[in-house]
Amino acid sequence: MDAQGRGQAEDIDPADQWVLNPDTGEYELRLPSSAPQSTVPKPRRGTPSPGREVPAPRRRRAAPEEPPPGRRDRRRPAKKKSKGKKILLWTGGTMAFVILAVGTAGYLYLQHLNDNIDSLPDDGASTGGFSKDQAINILLIGTDKRTGSGNDGYGDKGSAGHADTTILLHVAKDRSNATALSIPRDLIVDVPDCPTTQEDGSTKVIPGSTGVRFNTSLGQSDRTPSCTMRTVTELTGVKPDNFMVADFNAVKTLSSAVGGVKVCLAKDIDDPDSHLNLPAGEHLIQGEEALAFVRTRHSVGFGGDLSRIELQQQFLSSLMRQLKSNDTLTSPTKMVKLAEAGTEALTVDSKLDSIGKLKDLGLELGKLDTKNLTFATVPVKDNPAEKIKATVVLKEGSAQQVFDMVKNDVSFTEVKKKEKEKQKKEDAAVAARLEGEKSEPGEIRVRLLNGGASSGSAGRELTYLQNEAGVTKSENAGNAPADLAKTTLEYAPDQADQARALAEILGLTGAAMKPGESVTNSQGLPTMTLTLGKDFKGAGVKLDATSGKAPEDLQKSTADKVECAK
Repeated sequence: MDAQGRGQAEDIDPADQWVLNPDTGEYELRLPSSAPQSTVPKPRRGTPSPGREVPAPRRRRAAPEEPPPGRRDRRRPAKKKSKGKKILLWTGGTMAFVILAVGTAGYLYLQHLNDNIDSLPDDGASTGGFSKDQAINILLIGTDKRTGSGNDGYGDKGSAGHADTTILLHVAKDRSNATALSIPRDLIVDVPDCPTTQEDGSTKVIPGSTGVRFNTSLGQSDRTPSCTMRTVTELTGVKPDNFMVADFNAVKTLSSAVGGVKVCLAKDIDDPDSHLNLPAGEHLIQGEEALAFVRTRHSVGFGGDLSRIELQQQFLSSLMRQLKSNDTLTSPTKMVKLAEAGTEALTVDSKLDSIGKLKDLGLELGKLDTKNLTFATVPVKDNPAEKIKATVVLKEGSAQQVFDMVKNDVSFTEVKKKEKEKQKKEDAAVAARLEGEKSEPGEIRVRLLNGGASSGSAGRELTYLQNEAGVTKSENAGNAPADLAKTTLEYAPDQADQARALAEILGLTGAAMKPGESVTNSQGLPTMTLTLGKDFKGAGVKLDATSGKAPEDLQKSTADKVECAK
């Protein structure tokens, strides 16, 4: 071919020369007769239609300023700005809480990630799944099951996967706040009977147990996460919407996927049991080191599970901050790693078994500001039945108050109160009832009447007053003559100091205090009368619980603060 022929051939874009061969059904590249014919079959996906623009290998050359006469300009239009960042920011906005957040990142490639997700039946133990217009309660369960490479060196190699770390995540109906309530694994509870779906579709009822550790609600006797759900409902009165389960590998893979989690230690730690060896100060940890961090307990606090819970809450707070940081949200590589790690590490209930559902949940959680997420632990005390302290029991008054706040969708933070004032301003006379000296609990004399509360309330409140509050001079006087809407305390003028002290213990307002006359108790001594009305929530639960005031002894922190483990 001469120079002129070569020039003409080079002026023709090969992409214009794909022609359908009716004999083979394939598109073939046919150049002008001045150039050698080529009948290389055209690569295709499906069957392209005639005239469809399909790219083909060709020599690079400078694009002409104007297309040659008679030809369409087949150059692709300039690409618009990538939507990648927009998608990442949208996805990142859903990352409101640790493991849940990475499920939402799976929106990048749905079907592949759907195949990663394992699910188990909820066995009717849930509400049937979260709702977008209601408060959300998700049960997060971290098991001690040793799956995956490198995990057989930790503790009980043969563990069936007990509820080692359990968090009830409550997200407010208006999405303004959330509470992550840790349930100690060594808490003594009653595990109810658990109907469980078998592989063949039949139902087997696993018998319950009384007075056992909470962590046995999963794994023991083949119990499934639905049994843990039922145990939480029995314990707290809160019925979870969904559950999520993760084992040791989740901590390693998720911490690595975000490029490490920042933690802080107030002292050097060298724990051979958890394999954690770090000096005091701040550290960026991931993988095996992250797992060692959340497992250590003998080297922090009092060396027990409650100290480990604080450490885990610090880790989760930091992980959440990292998930919501620009370093993560603007990194496609990290987002893809998170999607893979999250979906492979999680086992969810059958009502939450797709990326689409996780995405919807993530969108709701993404409305939350980290400063309004409170990490708290169920108030407990050492088990009085044990000489060597190994388990804990509920601290009745404080625990019931915490459970009541969750059930009533009350924030544990002071941000965005639903009511600007605790109550309408009381007149000076009513307010003055709470002001003045207060007696010691042991000096308070009171009899209890049930005036509209649930059956047995007076007896349970009496137990709380005597055993927890120190009001030993108290007694149960049965039912009131009539039901009352509000709990009231009637007292004589010379009992005002006792009344103020009891009001503080019970969370009574000045309006609930009724100056009047005293009565005689079973010992023939003058005593006050406490009538439990229909507003009574439970033994030890303060009547002003719905004001948003958490118990003073509640262990809690918010996700926006960095705290060093001591």
